[in-house]
Amino acid sequence: MRTKRELTEDIRRHRRAALVVNTRSRRGRRLYDDARERLREAGFDLLGTYAMERPGGLEPLIEAALETGADLLIAGGGDGTISTAGRLLAHRDVALGLLPLGTTNNFARTVRIPPDLTAAVTTLTSGKVIDVDLGVAGDRPFTNHVGIGLSAAVMINAPSRLKRVVGRLAYPITALGLLARHRPLQITIRADGRELRFTTHQVYVANGGFHAGRPITADAHADDRLLVAYPVGGASRRELLRETARNAATGHRRTLHDRPFLAVDELFLESVPPAPTEIDGEPSGTTPLRIAVDPNALRIMAPADSPDL
Repeated sequence: MRTKRELTEDIRRHRRAALVVNTRSRRGRRLYDDARERLREAGFDLLGTYAMERPGGLEPLIEAALETGADLLIAGGGDGTISTAGRLLAHRDVALGLLPLGTTNNFARTVRIPPDLTAAVTTLTSGKVIDVDLGVAGDRPFTNHVGIGLSAAVMINAPSRLKRVVGRLAYPITALGLLARHRPLQITIRADGRELRFTTHQVYVANGGFHAGRPITADAHADDRLLVAYPVGGASRRELLRETARNAATGHRRTLHDRPFLAVDELFLESVPPAPTEIDGEPSGTTPLRIAVDPNALRIMAPADSPDL
């Protein structure tokens, strides 16, 4: 395994890369050809270029891209695409490059990759390799978050066409439609020898620093060896709506020491009744669930001034 500095130097010197784009993402289809041309103009030797056009086809394309021997695997898409790429690149001697082409691009925001295509390509040419944590839910690694409750129902039901038309507004629109019949959950979280119980419609466990395109807290990020667990509101629908609005408005001013945040490296979560979960925007089973940190598991190409713990 090369050091991060050695991998950075190899990427800058040889520019051996492979490109995988989810052309079903919000901007993926429109920008796929443009991304290829910009990368070639930036001097990258694209050893393979792959467009995912059908559901379920992403993992084989990423595996094929890894077989090219590229030092940098560039993934274009939203949080689900980036999470899949991160899971498959964990603990490999390959860096992940990000082209944020999705709806909210939470993980890209966490690691300071701009959504502008030109700026993202510049990061790939002039940035450096850092390593960040992954979360692991059950046996599935993830980059950004696990959602339990209403958000999982939203991810299952949000129409793809609506996401393409209105972007991240598709999620609150879908949530409002589902909220009238959603029932609160009795949640138990066990961590650090403690047991927390509460009733809520929604719980998140985050590895990254952003959710719904906005900061969770001022000091949450993906390189701190911590997960951040927090409910959104209480048992009433009104509390859920009020707390969602509060989080959106004040996330950049709150810290991990404030309520209701629990910052730990491992937790066990169960609910009554068992509830659907989503991992980085993709439906994934039900509670109960063990969630833990895998420290420094993923190498990414980040801006040259990025902190690296």
